Parts: sequence; C-alpha cells; structure tokens
Amino acid sequence: MDKPVRTNRVTIRTVAADAGVSVAAVSKVLRNAYGVSDALRENVMASIERLGYRPSTAARGMRGRTFTIGVLLINMENPFLPSLVAGFKRVMGKAGYNTLVGVGEARTHVETSLIESMIDMRIDGLLMIAPRISQDVLDTVARQVPVTVIGHHESAETAFDTVNSDDFAGGRKATEAMLARGYRDIAMLCLSARIEKEGQVWYEREKGYRSAMADAGLSDRARVVRVSEQPDNIYPDLRAMLERREEMPEAFFCWSDIHGVPLINLARKSGLKVPGDLGLVSYDNTASSALPLVELSSMDQKPQELGRIAADQLLTRIKGRTGTRHDLVTPELIIRSSF
Repeated sequence: MDKPVRTNRVTIRTVAADAGVSVAAVSKVLRNAYGVSDALRENVMASIERLGYRPSTAARGMRGRTFTIGVLLINMENPFLPSLVAGFKRVMGKAGYNTLVGVGEARTHVETSLIESMIDMRIDGLLMIAPRISQDVLDTVARQVPVTVIGHHESAETAFDTVNSDDFAGGRKATEAMLARGYRDIAMLCLSARIEKEGQVWYEREKGYRSAMADAGLSDRARVVRVSEQPDNIYPDLRAMLERREEMPEAFFCWSDIHGVPLINLARKSGLKVPGDLGLVSYDNTASSALPLVELSSMDQKPQELGRIAADQLLTRIKGRTGTRHDLVTPELIIRSSF
C-alpha cells in the first residue's frame, strides 16, 4: 500500500499523536531507553514507518546542552549527604550548571522512574549517590548520559565513572586504631547481609575490619552484628542489642554514624561508660559525632572533596573524555573521647 503524500512535515509530536502516546514515550523508543516495553516499541515503530518519520540527525546534534545535571540521592536521612552535594554544586555552579535533585527512597522502582524523568528533561550528566538499581541498569543509563556514581565500588567498570572514600582502607584504619589502644574483642556493627553486598561501601569497610583483625591474629574473634538500614528500626535494634549485655564486645566499629551516634547515646543512657565499658569508632564524621555530649571518634571520608571530584568527572566527560575514572579519597580518623 502506497504511503499518503503529506504536505506538512512529520514531527515527533505527529508520531506521538498517531501512536496515541506521549512525546516522551516516542523519545524513549527513539533512543532505546531503559524500561520501554516491547508493546510500546512496536506501536511507536509502526507509526514511524506508517508516517515516514525520520529524526533529524542535524537537529539532534544542534540541540546543545541544557546545562542541567541530575543528582539522585538514596534518601534524605543520611547526614553525610548535604556536605557532599554542597561540594558538588559549588563546582558545577562555577561551570554554569544547575542541579536537579531527586530522592530515590532506597527503592529501585523510584530510582528508575526518577532517572527516566531526568533523561527526558535532557540533563547533560547524572550523579548517583549509593544507587540501588542493578549493574545492568547502571550500564544502560551510562550509554545515554555521562554518569558518575558515589557509594558503589566497581573498579573494573568501563561504562561510568566512580568516586569513593577508600572504604577498605578506612575500615582497616578504624580497627587498627582500636587494636593499638589494647582492644581485642572488637565487633563490627554493619548492615543486614540480606542486602546485595558487592560494590557496597559497608561491605568494603567490613572487609577492611576483617583484614585488620586477621593481621592481628584475631580472625576467630571477628564478628559482625547485623542491623537494619531502615530509619524506624535503628533505635529498636540497638536497644535490643544493648539489653544482651552478656554478648557485648569490648568495642564496636560502626559502619556509619547513622548507627554510631544512636549507639553511643543509647549506651550511655543504659549506664555503660563510653569509653570504659565500651569503646566505639564510627564512620562518616558527621556534625552529630562532634557534638560535646557525643564526642564519637569517626572516619572522615571528606564529602566535599568527593563532591568536587564527582563534578570534575562529569564536566570532563561532557567535554569529551572517553576513558573511565575510578577515584578514591583517603579517609582520616578523627579521634574523640569514645575509645
């Protein structure tokens, strides 16, 4: 059947109207975006063929930059994130870029939806902080827009850049500091093993802890106490743990101030002396850890520096860099009166 002769130019809006879908849906099909169903692709491609639509390569190349960068956060509860984002925005702002922030709520379907929306808004790059989406999805997104990931260790990755605290070294350093003070029965407070561990910051810190214990000849005494990452469960989990006094170690290395600060507060309220009855070293060096009534020793992973490096990675990618970067920032132990 011959195609009808058209006097008007066929545009992406014409295709969308013919297929009965949105312009955004047609755009996703055209760039082979993640999440496009077979039914949608077939429907849109049928309209494209029927209408004789051909995307203008010249127009796509001339559309230019939007000078907008997407930032995907895992949640709003982590006190480490504001400093990181501030460092990132400072560099991007000087380069003339605005930032569009989305919160994934630690849910993969929310993260995926936010990423698709940001790409549809033609962001020039995307910073993801501790994303929960799978490796395959990360690779797919990175084929569509420059991506930097923080909180995901993947040194062999070639599709996107990463920048992290050297979490393995940080876990070792925190544990070695407690060993140097004479502690031997040191446990680690860490996230539930049900969470996918490969590439996660907490798992790198756990490996560093185990490495230091092994080097001290204490592999048989290394143990990890698992806790939930859900904010509503933090205090109940820690209270229940403190009630089992007979199981308490001499000291804890806490994977993050998210649990470290509540633990030191609850331990003291329960009558334990910190230090004395219990030694504590944590990770993140958030503002809460430095409060006079807290004084929690904590690893400083230099969040503003992480943000600055992430911004540099994206800016150089946007300018045409093709090689992959995986940068590590050396953390520093800030010693206070908790061990």
